[in-house]
Amino acid sequence: MKLQMLGTGSAFAKTFYNNNALVYANGYTLLVDCGITAPAALHSLGKSPDEIHALLVTHIHADHVGGLEEIAFRMKFQYQRKPLLYVPEVLAVPLWENALKGGLSQDEGHTLEDYFDVRLMEEGHEYELAPGLCVEIIETPHIPNKASFSLYLNRHLFYSADMRFNPELLHSLVDQRGCDTILHDCQFINPGAVHACLDDLVTLPEFIQQRLWLMHYADNQPEYIGKTGQMRFIEQQRLYDDTELSKLNVEFNEA
Repeated sequence: MKLQMLGTGSAFAKTFYNNNALVYANGYTLLVDCGITAPAALHSLGKSPDEIHALLVTHIHADHVGGLEEIAFRMKFQYQRKPLLYVPEVLAVPLWENALKGGLSQDEGHTLEDYFDVRLMEEGHEYELAPGLCVEIIETPHIPNKASFSLYLNRHLFYSADMRFNPELLHSLVDQRGCDTILHDCQFINPGAVHACLDDLVTLPEFIQQRLWLMHYADNQPEYIGKTGQMRFIEQQRLYDDTELSKLNVEFNEA
């Protein structure tokens, strides 16, 4: 498995694209979330929507689903095929009714299934999306009373999407499930009301920090280089393989 962050920016970042990811496994490409900037980010990489085999949605915010309308229209009318769309079951109706229906509904399409081959996901199950790519969804706290999910990939990589600071979950993943890689959203401003903030993340024990890559950061990210304990910033559009991501960061960063 290889991973390439299509973007690493926060919802309001302008220097960085929306925090969405491309996951590759044996010729298969999964797009994790498809925010407003996703089509432009794909274009900047020289990739077309038709190169994506499936999409997966973690929650319904524009920086995670705002680009789905363009992808849906292009796949239907330009490429004449339905892409696979993996979506947590509780998000399927609100994804259509609250995020996509206004723009996509027309004579040629009145449902989510008219544009996508929808595959519903449930928590507590592992799904093999392709050879070498297994995904489990984990509901994690983000916005109160708004469902949001993180991902556990190939039984060793945790991808937070968006979530509040939850050290108990991180400890259980590392201590009980053998997680060796954590990609975690990070905001620089306190308090961390809907995202984990850096001041909270640096309180994690070193053995967890060494596994942790920071993403979903603001445009002033360069100001924080060298100020993240043993955690690292993941770079947008750089291609990482499993071995590089899982390599522990044992060098202390200078504050």
